[in-house]
Amino acid sequence: MILRAEKLSPIKDNFIDYVEREIINALPRNPLGKALDYAKKHLPGLKNVLLDGSLEVDNNAAERAIKPFVIGRKNFLFANTAKGATASNNIYSIIETAKANKLVVERYLVYLFDNLSKIDISDRESLMHLMLWSDKIPENMKIKDKK
Repeated sequence: MILRAEKLSPIKDNFIDYVEREIINALPRNPLGKALDYAKKHLPGLKNVLLDGSLEVDNNAAERAIKPFVIGRKNFLFANTAKGATASNNIYSIIETAKANKLVVERYLVYLFDNLSKIDISDRESLMHLMLWSDKIPENMKIKDKK
C-alpha cells in the first residue's frame, strides 16, 4: 500500500495539475475540452486507489470480461427472436462468470443443468447453492491453481 502511494501519488498530482492548467484554455466543446471536463469531475475519486489497496488501478479485467459479449453482439443480431438473443446472452453470461470464478466451464454447465431439473426453481435458497460463487459448488468444478 505504501509502495502504491509512493509510485502513484506523484503521477496523480501531475495529472491533476495538467487538468487544472489545461482546462482554462481548452474549448469546452472540442474533444480535449470535453475530456478535461470529464477528468475534472472525476478527480476526487482518483485518491481512492491510493487509500484502498484492493482497488484495481485500471479496468483491464472488466474490459476482458465484456470482450466475448462485444464479439457475440454480432451473433445476437442473427437470433431469430428476441427470446433467442436473450437465451444466447444468458449462456454467454454464465460461461464468462464461470471463467471469472475459476470454474471448469463444461463441468459446471453439466452440473447446473443436472441440478436445475432436480430443484424447485422458485426456492431461492436452492438456486443460491447452484450459483457460480457458492461454497456448495463441488471441488471438482474448480480449476486447481498450479503451484
